[in-house]
Amino acid sequence: MRVISLVPSWSETLIEAGVNVCGRTRFCIHPKEKVKGIAVVGGTKDIDWKKVESLKPDLLIFDQEENPKDFAEQCPYPWLATHVTDLASARDEMKKIGEALHNQKILDWAQGWNQLLAKPCGPWSQDQIPGEIKKLPRTGAAKEILYVIWKNPWMVVNQNTFIGSALKFLGAPLASISSDKKYPEIVQEELKKHYLLFSSEPFPFQKKESDLAAEGFSGSLVDGEGFSWFGIRSLNFLAEAQRKSWETKV
Repeated sequence: MRVISLVPSWSETLIEAGVNVCGRTRFCIHPKEKVKGIAVVGGTKDIDWKKVESLKPDLLIFDQEENPKDFAEQCPYPWLATHVTDLASARDEMKKIGEALHNQKILDWAQGWNQLLAKPCGPWSQDQIPGEIKKLPRTGAAKEILYVIWKNPWMVVNQNTFIGSALKFLGAPLASISSDKKYPEIVQEELKKHYLLFSSEPFPFQKKESDLAAEGFSGSLVDGEGFSWFGIRSLNFLAEAQRKSWETKV
């Protein structure tokens, strides 16, 4: 079956499971060596239907959080749309994809989510933050966590997101946000009250380390892909964090 994936997290998962992925977005960058030979048909918010037609796909895969609704409405081919909002839905949608593609490896990974979710991590320690790339020079005394994804304006991740769900699984003491938005804006003065996890994506905070230090923030630079790529990457990332957490307890 020839599959086009418009979801980076699923593209990596499908490729690693041996699915014939014939088309992807320009943001589908993993696994790095394998995606080089796969045609790009657009991004997560735009698509070139002529390129799609030339690839003669049997199935397109979308996600409600990542792709516009009109992708599915305009699609002249069979399609499957997932809706990942937390760790449990990542498990359920992975199972759905595995069943649709009759792929046992993906079904086994979905079962792996069950095993993972049965044993949450904790307690959280700022000395051993999963996915940490580097700590900022200023440590500070703040304990509550905010996960920062953008600057100008500053934007953070709310608890009702996949990343929020991952942080809760890891035992992070998340700060409450007085907003129902999934990615609310926040003022710099409020940020400085918390310990901040600056994500490596979508904003390249890793390249702005000196700026963050100069502004006096307390926190760490972290691997955004591990926290947000809800397929096999996040499963492996969280499973490794879980393993280390339980080893520490023992």
